[in-house]
Amino acid sequence: MPVERTAFPSMVVERLIGDSIVVLALVGWWALARHLPAFILPGPVAVARQLLVLFVSADFLGNLLASTWRVLVAIAAALLIGGGLAFLAHGVPWMAAVVDERIKPMLNAFPSIGWAILAAIWFEPGDFGVIFVEVMILIPFCLINIAEGLRNVDREVMEMGRSFTRHRARILWRLTLPLLVPYALSATRIAYGIAWKIALVAELLGAPSGLGYLMLRAQTAADSTTFLATCFVIVLIFVLGERLVIVPLERRFKER
Repeated sequence: MPVERTAFPSMVVERLIGDSIVVLALVGWWALARHLPAFILPGPVAVARQLLVLFVSADFLGNLLASTWRVLVAIAAALLIGGGLAFLAHGVPWMAAVVDERIKPMLNAFPSIGWAILAAIWFEPGDFGVIFVEVMILIPFCLINIAEGLRNVDREVMEMGRSFTRHRARILWRLTLPLLVPYALSATRIAYGIAWKIALVAELLGAPSGLGYLMLRAQTAADSTTFLATCFVIVLIFVLGERLVIVPLERRFKER
């Protein structure tokens, strides 16, 4: 009970501090925007109005759907490829050095903008090039998280599973994969945030649709209001996806 009594005021104080920072940032933004032209820094009210306009625009919603679809496909592909590499290094001893000392360092160190430029050179503007860039950048994050999960799998549980059956597919499905779910969700959370940033860069360089394409169009027209509104749309989509999907899934599997 004493823990609960002290926890509630602490949560209230934390929320007040967080909300106060947001309010101060908005006030500072409003004050600064009053002394600058709208094409340099529009005010928060103008950006909020443009947000409402965007969400009733069929053109904007179509571009939002295009970006969201690419992000989700890229995360799924990166999880499959990164997880496959992690399982390969874990299950085939001689492949561990190849994955850990060759593939992982190269993917980790290769610059993000490099993948975007290569995709613009190699592929026609469209979905495939954008998804390619996102997948190549997300693979190492998924690989590292799932490899860490495989290293930390409870050996006693695995031995108990083998004592009941020698069927590897059953052990994988019933034991290994459920034990890896927290690590996969952690990889998904990281990949989800990074994927949106990557998507914008990739769409700026090689896509005829998407939020990055809209931002490029707004920048060309010196429309800072639409540019900032699109940025806040991405923040909103990220927060909604994390709070409504990823966090509930993490809580569900932690309770098991």
